Amino acid sequence: MAKRRGPAVAALGVAVALLATGACAQSAARGPADAGHGAPTAVVRTDAGTVRGTVSGRHRSFRGIPYAGPPTGEHRWAAPRPVRPWQGVRGATRPGPLCPQVPAQYGGTTSLEEDCLVLNVTAPARSGRGRGLPVFVWIHGDGTIGGGHLFDARRLADRGLMVVTVNYRLGVFGGFAHPGLPGSGTFALQDQQAALRWVARNAAAFGGDPGNVTVAGTSFGAAAIVGHLTSPSARGLFHRAVLSSGEGMMDMLAGMMGPQVPAYRWYTWRTVRDLRDAGRDVAAGLGCAGPDPGRALRCLRALPVKRILEVPYVMNVFQAFAFGEGVLPELPEKALEEGRFHRVPVLSGATRDEHRLFVGLTWDAVNGKLTEGQYEELAVTAFGKERAAAVLAEYPVDAFPSPALAWATVVTDRMWARGTYAQHTALGRHVPTYAYEFADRRAPMYLPVPAGDFDFGAYHASDTPYVFEDEALRGRFTPAQARLADAVTDYWATFAATGRPGRRGLAPWPAFEPGSPVPHTQSLAPGAVTAVDYAAAHNLAFWRRLG
Repeated sequence: MAKRRGPAVAALGVAVALLATGACAQSAARGPADAGHGAPTAVVRTDAGTVRGTVSGRHRSFRGIPYAGPPTGEHRWAAPRPVRPWQGVRGATRPGPLCPQVPAQYGGTTSLEEDCLVLNVTAPARSGRGRGLPVFVWIHGDGTIGGGHLFDARRLADRGLMVVTVNYRLGVFGGFAHPGLPGSGTFALQDQQAALRWVARNAAAFGGDPGNVTVAGTSFGAAAIVGHLTSPSARGLFHRAVLSSGEGMMDMLAGMMGPQVPAYRWYTWRTVRDLRDAGRDVAAGLGCAGPDPGRALRCLRALPVKRILEVPYVMNVFQAFAFGEGVLPELPEKALEEGRFHRVPVLSGATRDEHRLFVGLTWDAVNGKLTEGQYEELAVTAFGKERAAAVLAEYPVDAFPSPALAWATVVTDRMWARGTYAQHTALGRHVPTYAYEFADRRAPMYLPVPAGDFDFGAYHASDTPYVFEDEALRGRFTPAQARLADAVTDYWATFAATGRPGRRGLAPWPAFEPGSPVPHTQSLAPGAVTAVDYAAAHNLAFWRRLG
């Protein structure tokens, strides 16, 4: 079986590794520097013990607070367990360890540390009196690299929010599945829910309101939130949701992420059986095969982290969530379509040119320019010969500056925009839904990709630094982009506080109404925050006709 499944699993790993770069702000963003010995401190009592953070300027910061016990030994691939209480005052001035990870094409972080289930709190230095602060919980994207402390939340805290950023188990440690393993394929989701339960118990101690919690994420993180929206065990843990470039209702046709990458019906979701089959293959490759699942798991849990990470693509194979049991009893996409999800307001959107990042990394910016012949071959691989002819007629190569941009537009429209619009529609039928498109086509590139003449446009996750502070990019924003960053952050913060993104001083942002002729989508561009006909801009009528 390992030989039969291996190539497909490896190809999926490559595809997901590229697609999930929504967390790439991690490789470039920097959190506030640790305070020196003479810096003011802040002391807070949590339910597990007292922590000492720092006060710097307008902010209070607490870093590396454990929200669950170490997932080590027999607790590797198990539900998160409670933190062991501590005596005295625990320092919370430095980041905790990143969860196990290896460098990716778009990020160089490395860690072998499993005792990594920590979170960080950033809040205004003065919380004021009266009701607690709205709480904003950030789930970073990617699913194989990064961590919460790599996102600097001071800009959001300046808007009166208590911001929590979270580490969770990644890749094979967060999504591993195996016969006889309870919770298979959902350990990352379980970690995130454990962090939300920590917020419910402890937010008030930091000046936050546990009755007003927004959970937000980008890319893989946004897909996780779609899972939480449909997970029975997440009921009541949050009251609003922000989905940035989410993949919860997205599929992938063959070749869209590269010539050798096959099609997948659900991009983010896998059946428990499929992931358990993959886990059995990985166990065999690690020398832990056998008819007794318990013995195989004991063997796997005894392996050093480094040995597991040395298996090619092992992190990316499990960069998905399993449905069919426990945490996700049914396919989240189906649950959204049929209205079975937690009723909370949602702010949801994507970028104008989502797929340009992946085309650039696969071809023009790294491996040579995509040719017209390759563009045609990719279309045939994805759509079949007959439908490819219709696609090539609708997106003729001579209508674009290059074949690469033609292909990026095809995939942005067919895969990203189609899935995003379906998500808006499913949500908007039942809850207040505010749709957006980030459209700054000159957004600075914050990822470590080669410089060149490829036009990345408003690439995947290019809106992240417009919300999270990034000192390296701050000097590269034009005045108009700096104003856009303020507006986007104001929208997100206002939504977290009230459940609506609009307020005085901001351009109006009506809700997305699925039954209207042109449901409102807010276009966010420098000097041009206005409505856009999202379906028309991404040619969705054509894709509906094509099927």
